Amino acid sequence: MGAFTTRMAGALAALALAGCGATGGSGAGATACPRIAILADGADLTRYRPGAPPDLTQMVVDARIAGFEARCDVTNRGGALEVRITPRFEAERGPAAQGRTAELGWFAAVTDTADNVLDRVSGRTQVTFPANTTRAAAAGPAVQLDLPLAGGQRAADYLVRLSFQLTPEELAQNRRRGPR
Repeated sequence: MGAFTTRMAGALAALALAGCGATGGSGAGATACPRIAILADGADLTRYRPGAPPDLTQMVVDARIAGFEARCDVTNRGGALEVRITPRFEAERGPAAQGRTAELGWFAAVTDTADNVLDRVSGRTQVTFPANTTRAAAAGPAVQLDLPLAGGQRAADYLVRLSFQLTPEELAQNRRRGPR
């Protein structure tokens, strides 16, 4: 099932990129989006009760970044590329959950060709589990990144990365487990 999830995330990313072409924008000069990727190490979040061992009975929430929508436009002055990203999440309520909601912290960061972080925006998304339901989906709020296009830079010169905001322990767990 892990390989299927990885392929599905890749397919969703490709579909989102396909929607970013010249017909997808509405501003003064619609353009292609930069590459947008979900970080493999940050695509999953399994949170346990604080202080408890990482055991299924202590799990509060298990979530993944299921995909995203992206829209890109050149600003009116043509000096920047406006990238709007709306992430989508799927979550499972764990046996140790208190209440019917889970809050998911995440971020989008943009890097240049030298892998320098140029901008980063954080978001929080609340997932609500209806009564008698352990699985739910939610969309995060749209975030905007403004990328400079001066000096001959193009959308292809940037990479936007999506990830959960993980603790060092959660990141280490994802790396041990590998992509799902």
